[in-house]
Amino acid sequence: MPDKVRVILITDGDSVAQEVIEKLAYDLNLRCLSASAGNPTPISGKKIVELLKTVASDPVLVMFDDKGEPEKGEGELALEYVARHPDIEVLGAVAVASNTAEVSGVDVDACISKEGSIVNVSIDKKGEEKSNVFLETTPTIKGDTVDVINELDIPVVIGIGDIGKMRRKDDICCGAPITKKAIEEILERNGIAYNKS
Repeated sequence: MPDKVRVILITDGDSVAQEVIEKLAYDLNLRCLSASAGNPTPISGKKIVELLKTVASDPVLVMFDDKGEPEKGEGELALEYVARHPDIEVLGAVAVASNTAEVSGVDVDACISKEGSIVNVSIDKKGEEKSNVFLETTPTIKGDTVDVINELDIPVVIGIGDIGKMRRKDDICCGAPITKKAIEEILERNGIAYNKS
């Protein structure tokens, strides 16, 4: 494996997200760092990097969660540490929308709606396009664990609604197609082959 561990950052880590991300890692022949899952993130960025260095192969899906905290909470602090670590190569981030108030949000390269369409407009937690999109020039995702992405150099950021939910359009029973498409989009924009199921 190369010196740097390649990772995709996922800004959600509750039990539903964990189940989805673990399944998608398996389906796409990726790896998932399950120890990073939790609401909020239960381990430090330093511990996450230590664990990442033990994986047999990459890319690795890594979850982060602030449990609704609008300030920089455990998830964002861990995400920031991992993204800035010299032994980690961040391929991209899946920015997950939430109903958290008083957050700036993050500009994203594209969003995927609950219908599975790649759109150049902002979406909400339900994966629905926001009604005031005509006022914006770049799609933005507002969530409790996304603001820190603005401070980092992440090559691809894809916005989606709440993982495993989105009015059942991303249900794990149907393969969580919205979250899957977001991860695939990051892999494809990095020119990385993966198991297309």
